[in-house]
Amino acid sequence: MSTNSNTVIQKDTNRKLLLIGLIIAMFFSALDGTIVGTAMPKIVGDLGGLSMMTWLTTAYLLTSTTVVPIAGKLADLLGRRSVYIAGLVIFMAASALCGIAHNMTELIIYRGIQGIGGGVMMPMAMIVIGDLFTGKERAKFQGVFGGIYGLASVIGPQIGGWIVDSLNWKWVFYINLPVGIIATIFIALGLKGRKNTGPINFDIAGMVTMIIGVVSLLLALSLGGVEYEWNSWQIIGLFVLAVVGIISFVIVENKAKEPLLPMHLFKNRTFVTLNLIGFFMTIAMFGAIMFVPFFMQGIVGVSATESGTIMTPMMITMIIASIIGGQVVFKVGIKPQIITGMFVIALGLYLLTTLDMDSSKTIATIFMGVMGLGIGLVMPTITLALQEVFDKKELGIVTSSSQFFRSIGGTFGATVLGAVMNSKSGTLLNNDLVPFLNKLPAQAAPLVDNFKHMINTTPQSVFTMLFNEDAKKLIPKPILEGMLPIIKTSLMESLHNVFFVGLGFIIVGAFVTLFLKPIKLTNRKAGTNENNEDKEKVEVETATS
Repeated sequence: MSTNSNTVIQKDTNRKLLLIGLIIAMFFSALDGTIVGTAMPKIVGDLGGLSMMTWLTTAYLLTSTTVVPIAGKLADLLGRRSVYIAGLVIFMAASALCGIAHNMTELIIYRGIQGIGGGVMMPMAMIVIGDLFTGKERAKFQGVFGGIYGLASVIGPQIGGWIVDSLNWKWVFYINLPVGIIATIFIALGLKGRKNTGPINFDIAGMVTMIIGVVSLLLALSLGGVEYEWNSWQIIGLFVLAVVGIISFVIVENKAKEPLLPMHLFKNRTFVTLNLIGFFMTIAMFGAIMFVPFFMQGIVGVSATESGTIMTPMMITMIIASIIGGQVVFKVGIKPQIITGMFVIALGLYLLTTLDMDSSKTIATIFMGVMGLGIGLVMPTITLALQEVFDKKELGIVTSSSQFFRSIGGTFGATVLGAVMNSKSGTLLNNDLVPFLNKLPAQAAPLVDNFKHMINTTPQSVFTMLFNEDAKKLIPKPILEGMLPIIKTSLMESLHNVFFVGLGFIIVGAFVTLFLKPIKLTNRKAGTNENNEDKEKVEVETATS
């Protein structure tokens, strides 16, 4: 057998090893978020710190979101292999630390470190896929990878529940170690390291100013209206710091030799359009994920477990649409597929606005399935389009930008839609519940004062009695029977308002899609010239012997 034949066989073998490693890494990274959520009650029961529980999620969100664009740029500068393996090692080391945490403060710190590793891992699989395959091949593989992410979201709660019940919550983190080691070995064998031929200029000033801007913005959006009032000095100060950080980042990037996020990308209509689509789509997606279980538990009256299963059809249809979309996008075209997906998401959100007190779990499940179809058509296609348009040297940063803007969109969506619900519920409860309370006898004054205080400060807290049987027992039955229909109606109308606002965002996203230039998928690798494919070397390829 000739040397060339041996080389081809070796490359094919290493490519298969690499794909296995990518699949394992993506799966256990996506799995981590869902199984940790399932273990939260056990973690709090063991370590205490109930008031700090939300920081387990916030810490991971802050670091992972901020690191994504940095990881993309480092992948372009240093090569995929070293950056990817570094992310895997950080993630595994932090997982081990999480398992040995002695208190909630330690666990929050370790989750933040884990988020750094997760933020590196999130975009790397898509970047490597962009390196290895032609446009047509990437369409298929990114659909499959989108399906893997969805599958992890579906089975994560079940796996997390089994681990917590059968072993210990610490194994929610320890399980990352053997799986991560296997993924690291496969990726190390399959990816070829990049040899640097000259000096590398790290954009330290860009990293610092971006971290200041993004972390301040995410903290303001996460804490505003929850830990602090929106008009408090803490939140206003964070927003001011975010503006200063972002403006400084733009100034620094315009002068940097190797900018972290080149400003010229924002002059490219395709780059801006695709990331805006991802931003608006994620707002709508979070609207459904956050508030539909709220609707089902509070109004329809299903259990927390049953309401959680309503998410499953959304993930299943998302998997199906991702895989099918990856097969047909080459024939249909990127722009028509994204437009179709956005309108399917809009249809799903509109259907959610028709849910009422008589809606069944089956109906809600079908409506969520419709949304999943739309998301599956859009999400992987955005990354595919970005990789088809931009040069090889910018593949890392444009791929990671897609994840970055979607993460920002998710945080923004959770904040805006939560504020919409709080505002609408406050108005409705003042108009409908307060008159009822005013008619109650004098002996009910403490109860009346308590509810009026909640309505004037945190209206959403009134709805907690719909999920808490013990709270209902504290209210005399005749009063409770009069209050419940009013509170349920207020919750239903508030959630309808949330879904309509989400629908508005997705319509804006669909409108933005109309400005997307036609993008033709080719049988060339990302960043190579269609007419002289053989003249330009792809920097990241499967290792040779």
